[in-house]
Amino acid sequence: MTRVMVIGNAGGGKSTLGRAVQATYDLPLLEVDRIQWQPGWHPAPENEVRATLADWQARERWIIDGYGPWEQVEARMAVCDTIIFVDHPFHIHLWWATKRQIKSLFAPRPDGPPDCPMWRMTFRLYAMMWRLHRNTRPMLIQLIQSRPTVARLIHITSPTQLNAFLANPV
Repeated sequence: MTRVMVIGNAGGGKSTLGRAVQATYDLPLLEVDRIQWQPGWHPAPENEVRATLADWQARERWIIDGYGPWEQVEARMAVCDTIIFVDHPFHIHLWWATKRQIKSLFAPRPDGPPDCPMWRMTFRLYAMMWRLHRNTRPMLIQLIQSRPTVARLIHITSPTQLNAFLANPV
């Protein structure tokens, strides 16, 4: 693995998974949320996000965790050698995201965007998660199926599969 795309809905364990792959393969972990949001949940300028993602994707080695603009997802998929698609049932994503939101009341999320308190975005998060599940997930599945040349697809569909992968991320 040298170019790893970690993608899926919120609350599914993508960041934890990305850190496990990073530790195993000594790859830089690049998180889309950190460049999409400025302090206070203000969206970063889209041209800056696109430029940063293009720069990341041009590198020789990376793990990119997250979505970003759809064209960037397509471009990333065209150059990655591994896709890790975290695709639990929607209720699992929702429950885990809710637990993360509650925890954020007591301690800031270490892998979240800087100076972006999580709790006040809870209902916007739920709406975004539903849109991703209903609209973007089918597009992502179609895109994955259209790229049979990807060297490796890891499709994680349950917490059991996630835990097995985290125990041995090879």
